[in-house]
Amino acid sequence: MGSTTLNVWWEDFISAFFPNCCSACDETIYTKEEGLCLTCASTLPFTNFHDDLQNPVYKSFWGRVKIEGATALFWFNGKTRVQTLIHKLKYKNTPKIGILTGEILGSQLVNSPIFSTATVVVPVPLHPAKKRKRGYNQAEMIAIGIANSMDIQLDSKNLIRVKNTNTQTKKSREERVKNVKNVFQALNQELFINQHVLLVDDVMTTGSTLESCVLALANIENIKISVATIAYAE
Repeated sequence: MGSTTLNVWWEDFISAFFPNCCSACDETIYTKEEGLCLTCASTLPFTNFHDDLQNPVYKSFWGRVKIEGATALFWFNGKTRVQTLIHKLKYKNTPKIGILTGEILGSQLVNSPIFSTATVVVPVPLHPAKKRKRGYNQAEMIAIGIANSMDIQLDSKNLIRVKNTNTQTKKSREERVKNVKNVFQALNQELFINQHVLLVDDVMTTGSTLESCVLALANIENIKISVATIAYAE
């Protein structure tokens, strides 16, 4: 029996007794599938916004802040498998989902003329108290995956959240903007001089949190800022 055949047999044996499950639908994943089953990987609602500068995510920032580009990997509508992914990432101690989806998103961005010039990936920060409670920052996990795929720098320490705000869920746009006003700060602005910063979050609804992050960085010398999320809720 050749080594390749033996490896495949062993993978099948392990799958039979210790099956790996799809992060989106919980079906068993077999050999050569990782994180998402083939069905979900081919049917999830990809937006392909990375190829369109005039996409809805980008347009939502018009008249608010200046950015180079904005994109989201998936549409987020109702109770779907995308919602399952996000819920597991945020509340079920499954950081690998963030890295996996980040790597998928990064593989799109690295070939995009809009985003391929990004030099550093920066996750939207959690307040330290919330990060301790959750165990990790889900946006940072996504950023790790993006940085891996794009082979660029990750900086998860320079942009910080200085206020522990209430959840944005169920707030109006005006309430969301007020809730996150002046809550972010760059510890060392010089690190982002002449950089194209790619800000990363999990889900974008009104964009108020990302807008607040952009405003915290906007006055840095010769900075360019783009935005990327895993999901976009219309």
